[in-house]
Amino acid sequence: MTAATTTVRVPDGDMPAQLWLPPSGTGPGIVLLQEIFGVSEYIRSRAADLAALGYVVLAPELYWRADGGVDESSDAFLEQGMALQAQLDWETTVADAVASVGTLRSRPEVAGGVGVLGFCFGGGVAFNVAAVTDVDVLVSYYGSALPQLLGLADRVSAPSLHHFGTADTYLPMGTVEEIRAAVAGPEVEFHLHDGANHAFDNPHPLFHHERASADAWRLTTDFLSRRLPV
Repeated sequence: MTAATTTVRVPDGDMPAQLWLPPSGTGPGIVLLQEIFGVSEYIRSRAADLAALGYVVLAPELYWRADGGVDESSDAFLEQGMALQAQLDWETTVADAVASVGTLRSRPEVAGGVGVLGFCFGGGVAFNVAAVTDVDVLVSYYGSALPQLLGLADRVSAPSLHHFGTADTYLPMGTVEEIRAAVAGPEVEFHLHDGANHAFDNPHPLFHHERASADAWRLTTDFLSRRLPV
């Protein structure tokens, strides 16, 4: 399943984005928000997975203003991703993602609601987006910025799903429990994955936890089937 190149209009230009259509050509929409490594091969693979389930998927290139890129084959890819993220202004990035939600809603291929799904850096952006604009669902995998965003928790009304690993060295369990307490509510599902570190869904050997990745994806697809049905 291949992506088409498109754009999202924002105040200072046209942000590049990738669009995947489901086999039927129409369906509910999901804005897929990247890790610090950009719209990588991994993110494109997950977008194709979501499209295969019946969703119209839009992945905005949130690094479009930044200088440089990430070479996924390089031993320095983690440092490259961190350097790119450091160039971003948070509020501008959230605004870009909000614009992506609006753009996806306006597309003729979208029939039904629009949700946001993000990994790591994108998980935090997705949470912030859900707090400031109308989305139908939120899925956040180990949202790295959540500790700084918990003041927005009472503004997130969409049904939401959160995934964290119990061995996350970036977000230790004490912090994860603070996040759980802040976001708790009848529309919130919160899952801990035993033994998984940060970014456990990423297939790179530095991060991947096979069981946690499989379990979390099963829970994610089940959540979407109930909360954003095709």
